[in-house]
Amino acid sequence: MTTAMRPVQGVMWMLASGASFVAVNGLVRWLGTDLPAPQSAFIRFACGLLFLLPTLVPLLRQGFAPGMLRLHIGRGAVHTLAVMLWFFAMARLPVAEVTAIGYLNPVLVTLGAVVFFGERLALRRILAVLVAIGGALIILRPGLRELGPGHLAQVGAAVFFAGSYLFAKQLSARESAGRVVAMMSLCVTLGLLPFALAVWVPVTVVQVAALALVAVFATLGHYCMSRAFAVAPMTVTQPVTFLQLVWAALLGLLAFGEPLDGFVLLGGGIIIAAISYITWRESALKRSAITPPPEATRV
Repeated sequence: MTTAMRPVQGVMWMLASGASFVAVNGLVRWLGTDLPAPQSAFIRFACGLLFLLPTLVPLLRQGFAPGMLRLHIGRGAVHTLAVMLWFFAMARLPVAEVTAIGYLNPVLVTLGAVVFFGERLALRRILAVLVAIGGALIILRPGLRELGPGHLAQVGAAVFFAGSYLFAKQLSARESAGRVVAMMSLCVTLGLLPFALAVWVPVTVVQVAALALVAVFATLGHYCMSRAFAVAPMTVTQPVTFLQLVWAALLGLLAFGEPLDGFVLLGGGIIIAAISYITWRESALKRSAITPPPEATRV
């Protein structure tokens, strides 16, 4: 593959990543509210943990550097709250709306980096963050319509997913990516277990199979995303994430009869534009980017 083709390859990998995450959303939306959110989340992560068992046992035998286990547990606790809120919201809101609100994750990470890491925000980045928040207000339209528990849950999920990424940022400075991912899966599975047992209801083979597919598509989505970043700069791949919102809207329309909401598409587009600008500024300044792509904070 020539250098000139690598951005195209990156776009294709990102398209595959977006399609995988839309499949995740669609499956969870299809499952609906028959299973409590903690139980659905636990089964999904337990299935994912099975994929990682061959690497997890040697990892635990190696032990941890001082302070690392505490960070892993902290991230697991935050991510546990995030996924429970996300499963709750996904079963109750239109697919496109959950996807659009989820685009807030990178914006919240940028703000969290200022609060916890002492990053400085230049005026242009402040304006980009304000524009993204404006996009979120267009999606939610508080005061113009009733906001239900699903909306609040998805906003909360965005906040906690951002917190999880900030933990991951600290961990990645001293731990390999494989250890970070494996420990997150283990900690979240264990963290979800008591919540799941507290609300456990009978589960069917079909439901377990669907949640296993959620784990497969989520893993595939993260893999494709990492391949995209390996062959093309984020300034090329980031705008492609907007197509995920389009696909989510079409999925909601065709599979679940959810009407297209122009405000959701407009607000999501504004947030993605702001994220893309922040990413471009990070690249132009040649600094280590703190802003993750939306998929980096996924389930």
